[in-house]
Amino acid sequence: MKSPLLAVMLGLALATPLTGWAQAYPSRELLNTQSSVIGETISYPTTGPARIKANIVTIAPGAETIVHRHPAPMFAYILAGELTVDYGSYGKRVYRQGDALMEAMHAAHRGLNLGSDVVRILSVHMGADGTENVVLEKTEPPLRPDNAQ
Repeated sequence: MKSPLLAVMLGLALATPLTGWAQAYPSRELLNTQSSVIGETISYPTTGPARIKANIVTIAPGAETIVHRHPAPMFAYILAGELTVDYGSYGKRVYRQGDALMEAMHAAHRGLNLGSDVVRILSVHMGADGTENVVLEKTEPPLRPDNAQ
């Protein structure tokens, strides 16, 4: 080394262990938010003990979900494909493989697979006993891509 100070600093840096979980578990943050995709403040239900439920949702090409809402927070991670979600008066959004989001809670919405590939979504519901994770909505007429608000 040309500089004794540089050698000392390098030695100290290498001798100082990394702290926290980052040393053992390198990670890439997917999402860090306090609100849903449409700006709702995330709030947890208080109807009973906490309950976490995780699913892999599959939507075939050309298929769509029933219009629904989520009374409890739901984290979603798009594993494959491209999903268009129609939030009615809040507009439409497109989510692609690798996107992470906190889904709208109180606004009715529906997902559409307008592509030719299967959509796969990891959904994690953060609810409580006594609170449904998904509530189906009765709409007249149903939301459609050609007449959505």
